[in-house]
Amino acid sequence: MSSPSDASSAAKQIAEGLVLCEDGRVRPPWAACDPLLREYFDTEWGRPVRTEQGLYERLCLEAFQSGLSWSTILRKRPAFRSAFAGFDPDAVAGFGSRDVDRLMADQGIVRNRRKIGAAITNAKATVDLRDRGGLAAFIWSRRPDPLPRRPPGADAPTATAESAALATDLRAQGFVFVGPTTMYALMQAIGLVDPRTEGCSELID
Repeated sequence: MSSPSDASSAAKQIAEGLVLCEDGRVRPPWAACDPLLREYFDTEWGRPVRTEQGLYERLCLEAFQSGLSWSTILRKRPAFRSAFAGFDPDAVAGFGSRDVDRLMADQGIVRNRRKIGAAITNAKATVDLRDRGGLAAFIWSRRPDPLPRRPPGADAPTATAESAALATDLRAQGFVFVGPTTMYALMQAIGLVDPRTEGCSELID
C-alpha cells in the first residue's frame, strides 16, 4: 500500500485542499494517496444512501470511528460486517451479553464496550422507528437546503446547526453516540449534504 511519501510523485498539490492525482482526477488530500481511501472517495463518499441497513451501518461505523482514523475503520469493515450480522438491524437488536463478550474478544473490530453497546441500542432504535416511517425517511427528511461548494482552502466545518439538530432528533428516538460532529460526518458520507470542494472531480452520480 502506498504511503503519502510514496505517492508524492504521482499526486500533485494544485491548490490548498486539492490534489491532482496520477489518474487525472482532483481529490482532497485525505483521499489522494491511500488506495483504500481513494476508492472510498470515488465510489461511496457523498453518494446517497437511502436504505435502512445502509444507514444503520454508516451510523455504526461513524460511531466506531470516533477517535480513530477512517482508514482504520475501512480496513476493519469486512470484519465489522461479519461480527454484526451484515449490519442487519433485526439481528443486532437481538444481541445479548454473550454477543457483547464475543465482540469484545474479536480482534478484527474496534473492541470498545460503549461503542458495541451503542450499535446494539441503535439497532433496537432503528427497528422501533419503523412504525414512524423508518430510519431512511427520518434522516432524509432532515436534508438541509444545498449550499455553494466550499472554495479550496476554506476551513471545513466539523459540525453544523443541522447536524446538531439531527443528533438531537435521533437521541429523542432512542439513538446514542450520535453527537453533532459524528452526525456531520454521516451527513457528508451519505450525501445528505454536498461535501465536495470546488474543483474536485465530479464523482457523484
